[in-house]
Amino acid sequence: MTAPATFSIALPNETATAHLMADLALLVGPGDVITLSGDLGAGKTAAARAMIRYLADDAALEVPSPTFTLAQSYDLPFPIVHADLYRINDASELEEIGLSPLPEGTLVLIEWPERAPDALPEDRIDLAFSHRPAFGSSARAAAITGYGKAAAQVERLSALRYFLDDAGFTNAERERMPGDASTRSYARLVQDGDAAILMNSPRRPDGPAIYDGKSYSAAVHLAEDVKPFVAIANGLRRHGFSAPAIRHIDLDQGFLITEDFGDAGVIEGDPPRPIAERYEAAVDMLAALHRETLPETLPLTPELSYAMPVFDIDAWLVEIGLMTEWYLADRDAELSREGREQFEAMWRQVLAKPAAALRTWVMRDFHSPNIIWLGERTGILRVGIIDFQDAVLGPAAYDLVSLLQDARIDVPEQLELTLLTRYIKARRAADSQFDAADFAELYAIMSAQRNTRLLGTFARLNRRDGKPQYLRHQPRIWTYLNRSLVHPALAGFRDWYAANVPPPVP
Repeated sequence: MTAPATFSIALPNETATAHLMADLALLVGPGDVITLSGDLGAGKTAAARAMIRYLADDAALEVPSPTFTLAQSYDLPFPIVHADLYRINDASELEEIGLSPLPEGTLVLIEWPERAPDALPEDRIDLAFSHRPAFGSSARAAAITGYGKAAAQVERLSALRYFLDDAGFTNAERERMPGDASTRSYARLVQDGDAAILMNSPRRPDGPAIYDGKSYSAAVHLAEDVKPFVAIANGLRRHGFSAPAIRHIDLDQGFLITEDFGDAGVIEGDPPRPIAERYEAAVDMLAALHRETLPETLPLTPELSYAMPVFDIDAWLVEIGLMTEWYLADRDAELSREGREQFEAMWRQVLAKPAAALRTWVMRDFHSPNIIWLGERTGILRVGIIDFQDAVLGPAAYDLVSLLQDARIDVPEQLELTLLTRYIKARRAADSQFDAADFAELYAIMSAQRNTRLLGTFARLNRRDGKPQYLRHQPRIWTYLNRSLVHPALAGFRDWYAANVPPPVP
């Protein structure tokens, strides 16, 4: 059994408590249980309120004490239940308020846990608050203990607090930032009028080792720690592109503090749509990047370097397999073993062309959520790039597909064609040997590969990771996929998909 992990911290005021709870919020999620104990007035409700408000990104959110309601629910980025067991006389009463068993897929905050100790799960985080009157009326101390699987979370919280202290950001205000589909989490740190971004990137493989002894992330070359981000950020900046400067780093723990590019994006409106001028600049940036002679190995530290992996046929096939494994299962359209083998053989043949193409840096998720508009800069430096830790060596067409067939917003087909033409003209202006027809074929193949993968990825995010919000993008992905299947090089795929892959539910 895992030994408990514990540490103590002084909290001179309620603001310090709010900072602690914001830091803890970076490390917890649905299914976690946090107990808050201490005497009357020790700060239990204040701590729970601070975490709920942080996760809601609303400092004025009404968060009443649940002393009389016993349990209060919140529908935030994920469900939260805030419970107070002070008036509980027996653990059997928990069933009446929906806490026995504890709700699945929910972050549960429990005050007065000692009223029902037998109902507490083995895996939990305990926060024990106590008064420290010698240091002021609002001074508190907190003893934080992680039991079972939560011991690792408490150890990471202790390391995060040390990192922030070492970087001089202990007293910075924390602002919640939306996460992505990975295990990374982010916060904006604001101090003395200056803002920076905190990245929490724990080392973690994505999925079990079921791909010839590799996890999914290892098989398709996704970053499993923070080192690729650091190496590629520095590499992009050296080559004249706008990637965030890294201000403070702990490579082993996976904590970074980086330059804050702000919130200006490349889309506008409701529903969101591309801002043409900004998309044009993003296309120009890609064309400039792809004209560069880029190294395959990047310096990381004076002693370490990072070799960028190759985006190869085996990785593409594993990604495509997500569609047959997860999406088709959702649509009750399982393939026979022979059908899967035929599907893989078709893909292996057509992927030989992009595998043989000239390689460049492929950032992989170069689309609207990961592009920040830096209007005070000029030219392609206005295009700020913030998500590139999964970069690989592969065909230039891939990132253009990511941008012009954005999984999260509708890019009209005419705008896609206009921007694709703009890219090709920029490449031909610098290289008269650039083959437009060849590039268009690579673009169609990479589009079909990427959108096939995304159908499966979003189904997996829903079923495995409890993130149903990604399903709403599947009809858009289906539209993009069918755009690419009209290319003559994919004629056989068009017929195969029509016969074997049902469209998403609207």
